[in-house]
Amino acid sequence: MHSHSPQRPPRVLSLLPMPAAEFAMAFTSTPRGARLARLFVAHCLDSWGHPHTSAVNETLTLITAELCANAVQHGRVPGRDFHVRLTAEADGRRLRVEVSDARAERRPAATVSPDLDAESESGRGLLLVATLADDWGVTDRPGGPGKTVWASVDVSSSAEPDPRLPQHESANGAAATRRGSDHPPRR
Repeated sequence: MHSHSPQRPPRVLSLLPMPAAEFAMAFTSTPRGARLARLFVAHCLDSWGHPHTSAVNETLTLITAELCANAVQHGRVPGRDFHVRLTAEADGRRLRVEVSDARAERRPAATVSPDLDAESESGRGLLLVATLADDWGVTDRPGGPGKTVWASVDVSSSAEPDPRLPQHESANGAAATRRGSDHPPRR
C-alpha cells in the first residue's frame, strides 16, 4: 500500500497553450491584471522565439505595460475586464498587440504631443508607445462597447539595436544597447 502524497501543482505558465499566431486573454481591470498581462505577453513572445532579452520582446512588453496601465487607469468600468490580444502576421515579420477596454468615451488622441510639462507625473505613456511602435492607433472595440488601442512592431526592425537608446560598450568591446540605467540588469 502506498500513501498518496500531495504534489506541488505545476506552474501555470507552462500549462497555457501558446498558439503560433495568436494569444488572447481577459484580465481584471486592476494594477495586478495589468502586470499579469505584461508577463503573459513576454512569456508568449518568448515561446514564439523572441527571448525575454530580445529587443522585440522588451519593446512589445513595454508597449503592453503602457497600454494596460492606461486601460486600468482611464478605461476601467466597474465589473468589466480589459482584453489583450497579441498576434503575429503569417510571415512573422510584424507583431501586433491590442488592448481593449469597455470605456468608449475616453479615447486617446490620435497624435501625441511631446511638449509635456516637465513637472507632470503622467501623460508620457502614449508618447512611449508612439516612439517605440512602428504603427499604433485606436479603433472601436469589436463585438462590444469600448475601444481598442493597438500597436505593431516590425520584427526585422526590432532585431537591430534601437538608435534612440543609449549605446554602451560591453566588456569585449562590442556596442550594447541597455534600456534604463547604467547599472547591469539584475538576474
